[in-house]
Amino acid sequence: MKAAGSSRLRVRWIIFGYMFCFAFIIYLQRTSFSVTAVQMMPELGISQVQLGWLFTVYLITYMLFQLPGGIFGEWLGARKALVVTGLVGFGAAMATPLVPLVLTGAAMLVALVVARTVLGLAHAPLFPVSTGVFESWFPVGHWGFPNGLQTAGLQFGSAAATPLIAVLMETHGWKNALLWTTLPALAVVLLWSWYGRDSPKEHPSVSAAELAELKGNGTAHAAGFDRRVLMRVLANRDVLLLAVSYTIMNYVFYLLSTWCFLYLVQERHLSVLESGWLASLPFIAAGVGAAIGGKVSDSLAVRYGLSRGYRAVPVVTLPLAGLLLFVGVESSNPYFAVAALSLAFAAVEVTEAAYSAATTAVAREHTMTAWGVVGTGGNLGGVIGTPLVAVLSAHHAWTAAFLTGTASAIISGVLWFWIDGGRPLQIERSKKTA
Repeated sequence: MKAAGSSRLRVRWIIFGYMFCFAFIIYLQRTSFSVTAVQMMPELGISQVQLGWLFTVYLITYMLFQLPGGIFGEWLGARKALVVTGLVGFGAAMATPLVPLVLTGAAMLVALVVARTVLGLAHAPLFPVSTGVFESWFPVGHWGFPNGLQTAGLQFGSAAATPLIAVLMETHGWKNALLWTTLPALAVVLLWSWYGRDSPKEHPSVSAAELAELKGNGTAHAAGFDRRVLMRVLANRDVLLLAVSYTIMNYVFYLLSTWCFLYLVQERHLSVLESGWLASLPFIAAGVGAAIGGKVSDSLAVRYGLSRGYRAVPVVTLPLAGLLLFVGVESSNPYFAVAALSLAFAAVEVTEAAYSAATTAVAREHTMTAWGVVGTGGNLGGVIGTPLVAVLSAHHAWTAAFLTGTASAIISGVLWFWIDGGRPLQIERSKKTA
């Protein structure tokens, strides 16, 4: 082992790298499905409303298993939990393009619903578990940056999906495009099963210097789960307010992440290939915004305290995002509209780190469960918004769809005035020491 302080690279950043890759992969898989819809719908005889329900069944499962996913992570540990869910997700993602090869009609549609349901179940635990990983592996007040960078990973996965899938499906068809982009997921899962650990103390490569940097993290994570923890988390005012605000904010997130490609094709009348490249720009801007938001949130939290520091970013940038949505949808120039939507998405995603870091500051070693609650609320925004936008877009009411996002962004920002990330959750420790 190297002497303390002799290496600039901390093991925690390698652990973070795996969390980044997991986020990149699941959003590559999620966004690929929406891009292939252009070819999938006419080939399989699926209507746009039916497509909306295929999106929605994934989101419902993903939402419902956020909290169970967080509990699963606390019970089993991050290492095993991500291996199990990663393998299940790989199988479900591979099934999606294979189902139409053997089934047709109603049976095919049912099988696609099942595949999307299982994929949502497998993806759900990732962010509750990884947020808990960051709480264990990163010092107090420095949770925003890794969370923001991981959010950048999911956005870059979405950004890569739009042009990559557009090119692949134009040359090799949508089924091959989905199959080839799913294969790397298996390699990441297998590597994580070899390298990952639940806590720094368990990892043989962690130095004494790195452990010393994590002294302030307090209570170590123990295997198992106490039902009283769940009750206290569910009753916590700040966790619930974070969940409500995150629900409304994620209506905007899902509006932009799910529907931009079809909006450019159907409303702005751009080609599939051009839309594929242009639709990647909002995701790139969102990824950059998420990374910047994580760094800024941590800096403000260290300087002004966890409460004011994590509140400062969302109360400013979420209303700004709403204004930019309005500007984008009202623009007559499609390229100016893309620019405004990209900036709006960046302004929304700047706040991701504040949500996750504030949840971590409140819940500490029970962050997986707490983020399961917040994530459930966040994905409820997608469950509400996706079928609504599907119906509005099917009737060519794209402007109305985007203006609902404007109102949601403003409301979610205002709610942050009542959120206090500096008020930790109090849980009796007597039965957590075994």
